[in-house]
Amino acid sequence: MSPSETAALAGTRDEAVFSEPWQAEAFALVVALNERGVFSWTEWADALSAQVRQTNAAADGSDYYERWLAALEALLVRKGFIEQADVEALTAAWHRAAHATPHGQPILLENDPMHPESTV
Repeated sequence: MSPSETAALAGTRDEAVFSEPWQAEAFALVVALNERGVFSWTEWADALSAQVRQTNAAADGSDYYERWLAALEALLVRKGFIEQADVEALTAAWHRAAHATPHGQPILLENDPMHPESTV
């Protein structure tokens, strides 16, 4: 089954497939990168399987899309598209932005106090 066929199946169920919008975005990003030839579907399946098999994965699957993102990051690092240090720096920036954002407001990277365009 191709990634596009898999994506089409995701919308055939009555219940919500994604709990949050970022999960749908992550799913779509993987499908788009595969379709552009950044990685094969076999490479993707191997990367995701490795993440899901990790012993610290939630038994109930509640962290599935977190594993999805971790697999994408690992695959892009392995293939040389991104550097692990950049992933870690951007993750830290988002955490700082979340911490600095007032409750109820959208979390923006610009809210990171260390961001050059910080408004905080």
